[in-house]
Amino acid sequence: MPSNDPGLLDPPRPKERTGSSSSGSSSDVPRESFSGVSRPTSPRSVSYADSPPVTPRALTFSTPVNPFSPPGSPNDSPRHGLTPAATPGHHSQSSTTSISTYPFPDVALRSGATSRTTSTGDIYRLRNSSRPATSELRTHSPNASFHRLRESFTQPPTRPVTMYSTVARFSAKMQKERLKSTMLAEDAVLEKPWLKERDVSSRIAYFLTYFFIFIGLAVGGIKCFFAWRNVQLQDPNTLCLVMQENFDSYDQVFGQGGSFSREVDMSGFGNGEFEMTTDSQNNSYVSNGKLYITPTLTSDAIGINAIEDAYVYNITGCTYNTTHSYTQLAQSPTSSKPDSNAFDAAAYYRACSAVSNVTAGTVINPIQTARLTTRQSASIRYGRVEARAKLPRGDWLWPAIWMLPVNNTYGPWPMSGEIDIMESRGNAPQYPHQGANYVRGTLNWGPASWFNAGWRTFGWWFTKRGTYADDFHTYVLEWDLSFMRIYVDNRLHNIFSTDFSKSFWDRGQFPVVIQDGGEALVLNNPWTNGTNASPFDQSFYLILSLGVGGTNGWFPDGSEKPWLDNSRTPMLDFWRAKDQWLPTWSNNVEDKSFVVDYVKMWKKC
Repeated sequence: MPSNDPGLLDPPRPKERTGSSSSGSSSDVPRESFSGVSRPTSPRSVSYADSPPVTPRALTFSTPVNPFSPPGSPNDSPRHGLTPAATPGHHSQSSTTSISTYPFPDVALRSGATSRTTSTGDIYRLRNSSRPATSELRTHSPNASFHRLRESFTQPPTRPVTMYSTVARFSAKMQKERLKSTMLAEDAVLEKPWLKERDVSSRIAYFLTYFFIFIGLAVGGIKCFFAWRNVQLQDPNTLCLVMQENFDSYDQVFGQGGSFSREVDMSGFGNGEFEMTTDSQNNSYVSNGKLYITPTLTSDAIGINAIEDAYVYNITGCTYNTTHSYTQLAQSPTSSKPDSNAFDAAAYYRACSAVSNVTAGTVINPIQTARLTTRQSASIRYGRVEARAKLPRGDWLWPAIWMLPVNNTYGPWPMSGEIDIMESRGNAPQYPHQGANYVRGTLNWGPASWFNAGWRTFGWWFTKRGTYADDFHTYVLEWDLSFMRIYVDNRLHNIFSTDFSKSFWDRGQFPVVIQDGGEALVLNNPWTNGTNASPFDQSFYLILSLGVGGTNGWFPDGSEKPWLDNSRTPMLDFWRAKDQWLPTWSNNVEDKSFVVDYVKMWKKC
C-alpha cells in the first residue's frame, strides 16, 4: 500500500498493459518522491522485468539528497542530470541525449537505457565483445570495442558501508603527493654572480696558469731542440768496412783464414761459468745462412756417472796457450801487464782438463757450448759493430756479444777494458733479475780486477711484449773518439751511451790509498799515459759466446737459483738440480740456440 509520507519511497510496480495505448491516467503514473527531480516517462511500455528495483545502495551511490528538502526548480537538478534514485526505463528518450553528454557523449548506454549506472561495479557488455568493461573506465571512442577492458587483476570498486555513506568514484585513486621538480623553468634567469663583479686574484691566477703553460712548452721545445742538435752521430763517410759475415759457408766462417775461430777452454773464463767451450760442430755450426751456438750435455758424450765421480776429462784442442794473456787476472792492484812469456801450469790444467771426485765435490763441466772470436781476423779501434741475432731460451743460459782488447795495453782485465754490446739471460720474463725480455750493455774498466767500476757505465733495454728470444734483433755499437753508444734495433732503443768528456780515472772517483788486509796500498792510475777515452782507445776484437751459469754475480743468489756463488760446490749443485732447469731448454734447436744472422764491423778510416 503506498505511503502518504513524501520521505518514503514506494516500491516499483509493474504497469498495466492495454490493448490500444500505453498511456494511462495520471494516477497510473508513479510520481517521483524527491524534489527537484523531473522523471520523464518513456513513450514505450516497460515491463516490470525491465525496471530493476531501486535499492538503498543505488540511493547512496553519489551525494545523498535530503528527502525532507523543499521542492526545487528543474535547474536544481544534479550535475549530470542523474540522481541516485533514477532507474533504467524511467526516463524519456529525449533525456538520453542530455544524460550521455557527460562524461562520455559518444558512448551509448546499454540497451538504450537512459539512466546512470547504479553502481561503479555495474558491468556493461560491449557490443562486439564478450569481455566485460568497467563503466567508469570507458573511453571517448565512438567504437565500443576500443573501450578499456577490465583486466583480471583490477581492484574491485569500493562498496558503501551504510546507506548514508558516500563512496568515492572508482577512478579517484589515492596518489602520493608529487615531488617537487628540480628542472629549471624555461624562462628562468640563471644567476651568475661571478660575472657581476670580477675577482682580481682569480683573473691573475687565470692568466698566470696559461703563462706558465706557455713557458713550460717553450722551455721543453728549446731543450728538445738543443738535445737533438747535440746528438753525436758518426759520419758514415769516415767508416771503412772491416768484416761482413753472412754465414753462407762453413769454410768461410771456420776454415783457414775464416772470419771466426773457436776458443777451446773449460776454465770458466774468470766468471766461474759451468760450461766448457769446444770446437765441435755439435756446438757451433752454420745452417741455412745462419750461425748456431747450441748447448749440449757433456753426459751425452761421457755418461752421467762420469760427471760426478772417477773420471778425468782432457779437452781436445785446448787454446789456452793463445788466449791466456787476456783470460788471467791481475794478482795485485798495482800489477802491470803480465809477462806473456810466463807459463802458468795451474791455469793451464784448469783450462784444459778436469777431474770428477764425489768426495772432493769436483765435477766435469756438465755443459758444452762454443765461444767464437775475431781476434785473428778482425779488430777495430773506433768504428761500428752491427750484429743481428736471436737469443736462446732456457734457464741460466748467458748469450753475449762483446769485445776484448787485442793487446791489453793497460794491463789485465779490467784495466784494459771490456765492451759488452749485448748480454742477456735465458730465463723467462718472470725471473726477478731481468730475464730474456731484457738486454744489457756495459763498459767494464777499473784499476784492479777486484775494483771493477762497470756498475757506473751500464744500461739496458727491455721489450714489453715477448722476449728477445722470440725473433731476431739488431744490436749496434757506435764507437767514436768522443762518445760511445749501444742500442738495439734503432737509436731510440738506447741501451747505454756515454761521452769521453772526462777521464775514466776521474769518473771512477777511486781512492788514492786502499786497505788490503792490514796493509795500505797506493792505488795508481793505469791510464795516466792515455786519453780521456782510455782504456777504450785501443783495438778490440769481437766475441760471440754462450755461457751457462757462473759465480760472478751475473745470476744473483736467490730462492729460484739452485746454487750459491760462495758455495764450495756450485757446479755440482747446479748439475744435481738439472730436473729443474733442463725442462726449460727446448728440444727444438732453434729455441735453445744462440742464432746469428749476420755480423758487420767498420773501423774509423
